[in-house]
Amino acid sequence: MPLKELNRLEAVNRFLKIKIDKQEEFRQIAQLAADICGMPTGLITLIDSDKEYILKEDMFVVSSGRNESFCHYVLESDAVMIVSDALQDPVLKAYPAVTREAGIRFYAGAPLTTQDGYRLGSLCVIDQKPGELTQIQKDMLENLARQIIQLLEFESNLYFLKMQFLESKKRELKMRSFFESTATIHLLLDKNMEIVAYNKAAQIAYNSVYHANLQLGLTAEQFLHQSHLKPFTENCKKALNGETITSERLLDFQDYSLWYMITYNPARDSSGQIIGISINCTDVTRRMERQQAAIQHQARLDQMAYMQSHEFRRPVATIKGLLNLLEMDEHDKVYPQLKVIKKAINEIDEKIAEIVSFTITKPKH
Repeated sequence: MPLKELNRLEAVNRFLKIKIDKQEEFRQIAQLAADICGMPTGLITLIDSDKEYILKEDMFVVSSGRNESFCHYVLESDAVMIVSDALQDPVLKAYPAVTREAGIRFYAGAPLTTQDGYRLGSLCVIDQKPGELTQIQKDMLENLARQIIQLLEFESNLYFLKMQFLESKKRELKMRSFFESTATIHLLLDKNMEIVAYNKAAQIAYNSVYHANLQLGLTAEQFLHQSHLKPFTENCKKALNGETITSERLLDFQDYSLWYMITYNPARDSSGQIIGISINCTDVTRRMERQQAAIQHQARLDQMAYMQSHEFRRPVATIKGLLNLLEMDEHDKVYPQLKVIKKAINEIDEKIAEIVSFTITKPKH
């Protein structure tokens, strides 16, 4: 299938998907075309690869197969197609629309042509008796066909804008649901450090600390205590310069203190430009308390090991002193087992020295 026809069918399908809001305007144009041409019926049609569709009320419905319709011939020319008497046409006279009771005898159709040149269907008028059109009637039919395509384009654009809006709202609701359901505090500031968005967790935390409510438009100076302002603004400035800052801080409030892991991220628009600061705060007090408790517990164990090693070393030192005295009196020559005992005692002393050295020099958390 040629690329041009594929593009034409894509345009047709775009209009077939939409629900027509301005159905009364389309009905009036079709009736006006019939009245101008002195015909009883005016129709708006679209032609896809194998079917003809007629606009009825708020949507296009299948009318017939493409090969059984008059309108698909309109796609072949920019001019108005005139069939004065279908019974005299060698091809059309066999069409079911002609041979049935009260069938079509006269037909005139102006193509519905998009701005980029694709003929999608027609504005046509029909009658059950032969007829003709004047040049003025042909011109008016073409003018009305242009109005229809403009209306269809408007309806299509409006429809897809609505769809995009609804999809955007769905995504927004999903994001808002996540934004509000998390226990992490989320705060979004603009480049002037004014609040443009915050979640429920931020409101609850702020209210518990300051006994006030967050509000959109508040500046950092307005919603933060002076003692917290300097590090906050410094990190915000770094984020506005493109840095991501993460820190764990103990924040002191009036009645209590809390540990928070705070992340300052540059907030960017779809083009990558920095438009503000995204701040996320997670309460890590319990983790820090467990970590501090673990450090203190380890320190106590180290102290116990140090003390116990000294307790062990005292009798070892006594034994080493006695062995030295026995060596001085040359008892080791009479009792060679004393050398074996001395070697074992020295090994024990070295191990105790290692323990003492480890507990003194090991890195502290």
